[in-house]
Amino acid sequence: MNPTQKKFNHQKYQAFPTIRMDKRQWPDNIMRHAPQWCSVDLRDGNQALVNPLSVQQKLKLFKILVAIGFKEIEVGFPSASQDDFVFVQTLINDNYIPDDVTIAVLTPAREDFIKRTFKALTGAKKALVHLYNSTSKVQREKVFNMDKSGITQIAVRGAKLMQKCANAQTETQWQFQYSPESFSGTELNYAVEICNAVIDVWQPDSENPAILNLPSTVEMSMPNIYADQIEWFCHHINKRDSIIISVHTHNDRGCAVAAAEMAVLAGAERVEGTLLGNGERTGNMDIITMAMNCYSQGIDPQLDLSDIRTHSENTSCLIDIPIHPRHPYIGDLVYSAFSGSHQDAISKCLKSYKTGDKWDVAYLPIDPADLGHSYQAVIRINSQSGKGGIAYIIEQALATQIPRWLQLEFSQKVQQQTEQSGSELPAVELVDLFKKNYLISKNILQINSYQTIEDISIFNMTYSGRQMNIQAGGVGILDAFISALSEYFGLAINIIEYNEQTLQPDSSARAIAFVSLQLAEKYFSGAAENEDIVLASLNAILQAISEYLTDDAIKKVV
Repeated sequence: MNPTQKKFNHQKYQAFPTIRMDKRQWPDNIMRHAPQWCSVDLRDGNQALVNPLSVQQKLKLFKILVAIGFKEIEVGFPSASQDDFVFVQTLINDNYIPDDVTIAVLTPAREDFIKRTFKALTGAKKALVHLYNSTSKVQREKVFNMDKSGITQIAVRGAKLMQKCANAQTETQWQFQYSPESFSGTELNYAVEICNAVIDVWQPDSENPAILNLPSTVEMSMPNIYADQIEWFCHHINKRDSIIISVHTHNDRGCAVAAAEMAVLAGAERVEGTLLGNGERTGNMDIITMAMNCYSQGIDPQLDLSDIRTHSENTSCLIDIPIHPRHPYIGDLVYSAFSGSHQDAISKCLKSYKTGDKWDVAYLPIDPADLGHSYQAVIRINSQSGKGGIAYIIEQALATQIPRWLQLEFSQKVQQQTEQSGSELPAVELVDLFKKNYLISKNILQINSYQTIEDISIFNMTYSGRQMNIQAGGVGILDAFISALSEYFGLAINIIEYNEQTLQPDSSARAIAFVSLQLAEKYFSGAAENEDIVLASLNAILQAISEYLTDDAIKKVV
């Protein structure tokens, strides 16, 4: 078949051109501080929703953004939406805007839209007006049918009108922002040309800088090429010390976060994005992800993300978009390990980690506790899990360390159950399974006390309300107990493994004992707790041989 006749035909596309740069610098740069953030949830995010937010819903989201710590929040497109106009006025008139927060609004470079935008901002203490018009080659030629000079005139006229409107509303502290929309598809020489034309109108300085926002309105290239575009622009724009370079990356290729990070290395000082990456088409750059990426490198993100799970869940409810369980940092499963080798590595690292140490835990780039995740939720159990992860959950629940031999045995029981159910075994059920197999007494014969007289140990027992004594000699109390049980019940018992631990390091300490016995060429394990470590050990032995101590076996010696 002719390639051009295929339904899925790559030949209809062409590679994005690379940028010729002899002295490219950004790959060797290091991010040392977080960029200036601007949330566009209430504008770009809202316009991408199937059901746009009501004024009251926008107010709830605005409060979330303030609580997180955003100092710049783009709150709407008041010239194009009556709801946005009312919302902006509500924020201003009802004093919802903290003194350290600047609200931003978007307007196209059209006279009526610009005038209505400034009307919406009446009474604001400070505001950022964001002017834009499309500049890309495809927009100029196929949408607007205009040459470069015509597109530039639109931007310049808009910039002049903004200056005039601002001069008429002197009660507000103004800052201006310009976006050559579809910057990523605009020839770099022309992007610089049109931005310089706007700067010439506004005449910013270092004390009152203007913002030039360079959006990848459509993500068209690999993120390194976008970084090249940003660096080239930074080196060629006029009045660089009076300009804040901003980026606004979209996620068409799934690289919005990477593109924004590389853009910062290339000279961008400001980043626009949304919570959860909500936005047109495949979404905007997810500020939570990029901010947490900074955090994971020891950089203060300048946002308070300690309660980000709650904020994200509330945002998800407002915008009616669920949080993917694998969403970076905040998804329900991103800190969960099911693989046995992963669980073992995490468990060992967590055991060696001490508060105050630098975080260095296998498979966990950040401490899940920083975002409100419990360590118990880190290791989750299914048929792929291993003994290390299973032991970690039991140890966290019971405050004890499970001996390796018991880990091996119990992991087989867990795998059998998870394979039968075909599903995850929740931590609570895992602990219950452990208790059922080892700790919950199955003994019909109870031990009350013990004493040693010379070389003989005597054990007082209760069976069905009646007391009995068994006795034997041995090297130590456990050996004597095994000898007594073997003699009285006709069993050949050998201790294979034994382990004892104190559960609380104080006067009220309880002890736990674990034992593995060989009996009739099979192996049996048991565990028991008691204030007395000897009684805990004796009960663990009874637990291990409980299926052999039947009524008939006991009645023979009672």
